[in-house]
Amino acid sequence: MTDSRSSELVLTDDAAANQEAVDRLLASRPGGTMRLPAGTFPLDRGIVLGPGWTLAGAEHGDGPVTTWLTSSATDGQPVVQVLGSRVTIEDVGFLPPPASPGEHGGDLGTAITIGRYLYPAEAEWIEGIQVRRVQVERRDARAANCIAVVGAVRDIAISDVSIVGGCTGIAVHWGAVGEGVDSIAGPSYHPHHLGISDLRVSDAFEGFYLSSVHDVEVERVCLSDVEIGFRLLPGDNTDRFHSDGAKLVGERIRVSGACVSWNGPLYAVRVAGWGRSEIDHSIRVLEYRDVVVRDCTLVPLPVTTSGSGDPLRPRSPVVIEQAAGVVLDGIRIDSRQGLPGRTDLAGGACCSLRAAGPG
Repeated sequence: MTDSRSSELVLTDDAAANQEAVDRLLASRPGGTMRLPAGTFPLDRGIVLGPGWTLAGAEHGDGPVTTWLTSSATDGQPVVQVLGSRVTIEDVGFLPPPASPGEHGGDLGTAITIGRYLYPAEAEWIEGIQVRRVQVERRDARAANCIAVVGAVRDIAISDVSIVGGCTGIAVHWGAVGEGVDSIAGPSYHPHHLGISDLRVSDAFEGFYLSSVHDVEVERVCLSDVEIGFRLLPGDNTDRFHSDGAKLVGERIRVSGACVSWNGPLYAVRVAGWGRSEIDHSIRVLEYRDVVVRDCTLVPLPVTTSGSGDPLRPRSPVVIEQAAGVVLDGIRIDSRQGLPGRTDLAGGACCSLRAAGPG
């Protein structure tokens, strides 16, 4: 039976005409399926998906995606921004335009952004989002992220995603009510009930990070030729604005089955509990509970990035900074490359330990 809410667009190499066709369909009804043909199609701006929409590319079997979208937006608008619940993005490739959104613009210039960073007033939660069989390629410098999951978002599944280039492959970050990062008024929103699986990131600054989240599981990831593999971060102490009375932020986080080959001067993995507030510059420690990083292989490559590193910190596969409550189990450092330099953990060894106290 044909889905009456499914529409296949006819797209061309005319960015303005493509944008008009997309916008007209999105305005025609409150949800449905937008099917895109095979090919590479430019847009004038990005696509904003409200509740109940599915954005689907052409079927491609077990091969690479055959539908690609790019945008000529110069204001940092994502190629696709999800601002409604029950949204699916599948079988699409993205070629984001060059972007330099700056230190606090992690939700801008992306291929996909789910949610918002800063809100003018209290927000409704966005939930029930699926991103699967998606590819992203960034051909500009490592200045903007590829996929951002930000703010009041929950119940999200991201699977079978391949990313080449960019700053961070998948950036998962808190959001809050406020005019700027230095003037947060609260409440704050912390992504949760998020699953990331079968992620592949290469030639990027970083594979992924999780900043001030809870109830997150990341499994089966391959991060190759990255400067940093992944980080667990406290989020500048924004949990002080969390409206839920129960302790949630920093709880029940799992990272397993990661393989990281890294070429940066600092570390492959960093877990930090301390954070400095942008509001009053105070330093506080986020208490992690029930957080496990297990069965990961870290492969140090020769340093090929331009970063100078920190002369006070030797190059180390794993850095733990004031993160009591985090368990590292089965972390293997594969240094068979015969590289010089110090590491925190012996090359070729497996470890099982509980990290506590300052790193």
